[in-house]
Amino acid sequence: MASDPTVYHVPVMLGECMDGLGIKPDGVYVDVTFGGGGHSREILKRLGDNGRLIAFDQDPDAVKNTLDDPRFTLVQHNFRFLKNNLRLLGIRQVDGVLADLGVSSHQFDSPDRGFSIRYDADLDMRMDQVADVDAKKILNTYAEAELHRIFGMYGEIQNARSLAKTIVTARPNAPIETVGTLKDIIKRLVPKGKEHKYHAQVFQALRIEVNEELGALQEFLEQTVAVLKPGGRLVVMSYHSLEDRLVKNFMQKGKFKGEVEKDFFGNKIKPFKVISRKAVTASLSELATNNRARSAKLRIAEREA
Repeated sequence: MASDPTVYHVPVMLGECMDGLGIKPDGVYVDVTFGGGGHSREILKRLGDNGRLIAFDQDPDAVKNTLDDPRFTLVQHNFRFLKNNLRLLGIRQVDGVLADLGVSSHQFDSPDRGFSIRYDADLDMRMDQVADVDAKKILNTYAEAELHRIFGMYGEIQNARSLAKTIVTARPNAPIETVGTLKDIIKRLVPKGKEHKYHAQVFQALRIEVNEELGALQEFLEQTVAVLKPGGRLVVMSYHSLEDRLVKNFMQKGKFKGEVEKDFFGNKIKPFKVISRKAVTASLSELATNNRARSAKLRIAEREA
């Protein structure tokens, strides 16, 4: 067990997440992004002896934070496998599901993981350390058109085409393996005065591709329809517009694109009732103490009967 889990990751909007879940003492809940266990600890505090909490995390570092509580089970898998893993545990439906998306403070602060632009580290970025694809493989093997797509779509980078061309032109000279090498190769493309933002967009794009984050998020959201009981709560916190758009559309329409489907009589067919019409954001007091909360958007929905 980690000696100080608060160092691993400070939970964002902890109270708001608990309020969103509306925890019943004897309920069954799922925290699909366990990390340092901050949200899970708070859920357990609110559960009675007959309550149960299942947590998911694919990062082996998170396993060190596991909780010694008979009501708690940690599943070391990506949340895209939510439904099957719950079935293996004999659970068909639950009262609430919580997801705190993105990268943990621990992952950002671990130089060897390659998530941060602050360290001249190996370009890894894998949340699952046994996965085949890391950032190095993408930078050194992907075709120019694929790199263009990734940087444009996932990083929303305006000069994504030039960025892709620059990388493909440079890599035959020497493999792109470290943060410093990548930053040096692309430095002429970085807008003056916006270096940090640009590098963050590049890293976001690579990280999303390495971990298949948007695909995993869509698969997870679709499974919550079957996993949640009628009246069960879905609470999702995202940190960039690509994630938030998927979450918002799914909660509002039950799908990721297009309009809400209707039945023969014109009644809307959607699995969720939106509880938070607008995304909930962190309070000023939390923003003053937890920098990661700045970009967080929390959305809450309830499974229709």
